[in-house]
Amino acid sequence: MPETAAKPSKRATAASKATGKGKVAQQPVSAPKRTGRPSKYTPELAAEICERIGKGETLRQICRDEHMPHWTNVYEWLSRDEGLSVRVAHAREIGYDAIAEESLDITDSQPLAVFDDAGNKRYDPGSIAWNKNRAEHRLKLLACWNPKKYGTKVALGGDPGNPIQVEAQIESNTYLAAIMKNAELKKQVAANE
Repeated sequence: MPETAAKPSKRATAASKATGKGKVAQQPVSAPKRTGRPSKYTPELAAEICERIGKGETLRQICRDEHMPHWTNVYEWLSRDEGLSVRVAHAREIGYDAIAEESLDITDSQPLAVFDDAGNKRYDPGSIAWNKNRAEHRLKLLACWNPKKYGTKVALGGDPGNPIQVEAQIESNTYLAAIMKNAELKKQVAANE
C-alpha cells in the first residue's frame, strides 16, 4: 500500500495564503476570538452586582446585561470569596425589603380606568387582577426566600421565652383503689357463676 501524507488541519490551510506562481506563504495562526460574557472578577463589578441586588433585582436579571458575567460565574465567585458572599447576603436582605415595598406600591397604585360610551369611569377588572397577581407573587417569593421575616407565622402557643406548659394532676390513690375494687368485683362475679 502506498503511504499517504497526513492531511493538514483546517486551521493550517485556512491560515496559508497563496502567493504568485504556486508558492504558499504561511500566515501566523492566532487563537479564535473568545466570545461571551466577561468572567474575571473585579471589585467594581461585584459592587455593582451587590448594589443592584440591594435594589430588588434578581441575580439572573442582572447577569442578562451585556457587561455582566454569567450567573454561574457569580456563584463561583461567591463560593471562593467569603467576603463577597457576606456582602451579597446582606444585599439580598435589603433587596427583600425593596421587593416588599414594590409589592406595596403595586397594590396602592390606581388600576387602569376605562370609560364607557356614556362617559362613565370604571376600572378594568383585568388590570386589577394582574396587579393583584404581581403583588401576591412577590410576597410568596419573599415568604420562601426569607420565611422568618415574610413567612406566615403559625404559633401553637408559647415561645422560647414562655414555653407551653402541660399540667396533669393524677390522683393515684383514688385510681388504684378503683382498680382494686374492680378486680375484687370480677372475682366475685366469676365465683358466683
